[in-house]
Amino acid sequence: GEPATFVLNQVIKGWTEGLQLMPVGSKFRLYLPSELAYGPQGAGEDIGPNSVLIFQVELLSIGAK
Repeated sequence: GEPATFVLNQVIKGWTEGLQLMPVGSKFRLYLPSELAYGPQGAGEDIGPNSVLIFQVELLSIGAK
């Protein structure tokens, strides 16, 4: 529920692609198929193999490069 800062080349592919489509101030619901998320390996115990991920995202600002 708190704002977070991400570097786009250090997140899953779906975030990199989805966030670049968002104008500042917008709210999107991102549905990421497994091939744009963690794929067949999953991520720990919380995200199983081939999981579809759903995120509610609000883009507050874009930082400097």
